[in-house]
Amino acid sequence: MKTYAICGVSYRAIKMFIDPIVKIYKHRCRIVALLDADPLRFEVCTTAYPGLAGTPVYLPDAFDAMIQETQPDVVIVAGIDASHASYIVQALDWDRDVITEKPMVTTSSDCRRVLEAESRSKGRVTVALNYRYTPIHTRIKEMLLDNRIGRITSVDLNWYIDSYHGASYFKRWNRKRDQSGGLSIHKSTHHFDLVSWWIGAMPVEAFAYGDLHYYGPDGELNPVKGEEGRHCGTCTVKENCAYMMRWTSRSREVAVQDDHLSVANTTGTGKFYTDYQPDACIFDSEIDIEDTYAAVVKYEGNVFLNYSVNFSLPYEGYRLAINGTKGRIETQMYHSSRVTFPVPEQTVDYFPLFGSKESIHVVPGSGMHSGADPVLQEHLFLGPDSAGPHNRMPSALEGAYSVATGEAVWRSAREGRPVRIADLLSGSVPSTR
Repeated sequence: MKTYAICGVSYRAIKMFIDPIVKIYKHRCRIVALLDADPLRFEVCTTAYPGLAGTPVYLPDAFDAMIQETQPDVVIVAGIDASHASYIVQALDWDRDVITEKPMVTTSSDCRRVLEAESRSKGRVTVALNYRYTPIHTRIKEMLLDNRIGRITSVDLNWYIDSYHGASYFKRWNRKRDQSGGLSIHKSTHHFDLVSWWIGAMPVEAFAYGDLHYYGPDGELNPVKGEEGRHCGTCTVKENCAYMMRWTSRSREVAVQDDHLSVANTTGTGKFYTDYQPDACIFDSEIDIEDTYAAVVKYEGNVFLNYSVNFSLPYEGYRLAINGTKGRIETQMYHSSRVTFPVPEQTVDYFPLFGSKESIHVVPGSGMHSGADPVLQEHLFLGPDSAGPHNRMPSALEGAYSVATGEAVWRSAREGRPVRIADLLSGSVPSTR
């Protein structure tokens, strides 16, 4: 029986880790401690999972006491992004294994802290980058391992976030760089990790442009400029807010769920957390991150990534092409639950350099994130599948490269110059935060 301590009793912690441990893997796993900065989160968790009532609970300054008193084998880190580094390093200093939600940390300096702590520890870090585990992404990796397109030369990846999902980041703590690292880290680490995993190479350098086009006080669709501190739930001008009315009406409001600090109302109190509202106005001036990026990233072996991401679009999905000396792989996906037009089945299209196109239909997975989460959870709680053709468990080093790439992107956009990833991970680039 392996034992776990949960650091950050967030919505993501509950749905991604606590729920499967309690319901599916209870014969192999047991939660022995909960740690969070907000005591109300303990009530939310134990009300949803009565079997955890009586589990020892701790505040962040009692981390050492938690380890000494409950002796967990593994520490799961799933609080807001800026809290990750401290928990990971402390766990490693106690020689504990760590499972951390993405992004591993929010800065390259914290990447260095984690890598240094891991180098002196008996513990190891696994980053829960679940995009590696969707059936489509797995099939693409298998085709690349089979050398279907030869030596990889370039990747085109354009990611689209719709106005519901995109706006949600700007209503929550994610909108502040010191808490999330910005969206080139909080969100794009998924994408940078995928590319590194697919091509089997680490990033070398990034050059990017980025800006705040849609949100913040100068947002073109701000219904009342110069007014700060509104919240969607009590806003008096929300009927004039195009972002709100795109997904709601005067008689029906669609709530935005916070991945880290909200959960279904199970306590009967109507409160999920203390002194925090995940519906702040998307036009507030405290927003200090970008909502649009276009970047070129160079990888080992002179593989080039052309990347863009936009957080305010009419639909959600992505388009991918991987080019090689013998052909090309393409796929595109629409987030069907919020798309208002017919959505085609996602396929993987293979174009040999000389020959006919082949469309490959991939059996879809069930469960969250297009079937990725259940497979990732099996690997986390039962161990990797030895029959699989490749390793999908992201390490601390891989997590660090995905974070440093995201930092290189926002730094390049701010400073107007290419940024080398190795310089960030070695501490050769001064902080501008």
